[in-house]
Amino acid sequence: MAEYRISLENIRLYGYHGASENERELGQRFEIDVEIIADLSEAVATDDMKKTVNYEKVYRLVESEVVNQKYHLLEAMADKIARDVLKEFGALEVVVRIRKPSVPIAGSIDHVEIEVVHTA
Repeated sequence: MAEYRISLENIRLYGYHGASENERELGQRFEIDVEIIADLSEAVATDDMKKTVNYEKVYRLVESEVVNQKYHLLEAMADKIARDVLKEFGALEVVVRIRKPSVPIAGSIDHVEIEVVHTA
């Protein structure tokens, strides 16, 4: 068995997530990475797009979760995305990273990032 890694990096979406009510009302930008490890041997051997991971469907799944839901914890949102990708695309492992560039901290910080890993 071969393992293939597919990465969607720096998906930028606007959502209404955060610990404070203000963050969940005003919203903010989020950056999301999704790494999928899957056995795509059959897709590679047959050059059949139907047997690989459809990048656009992964993007739409992430987009739907970020745009249409509200979470207090980024960890909860990342966990939901990882579980859904694992289930829907038959992955062996999924890594989801979410970055929050606008962090309500009195100080200088580039962003906060969380990461979750789920395996089949």
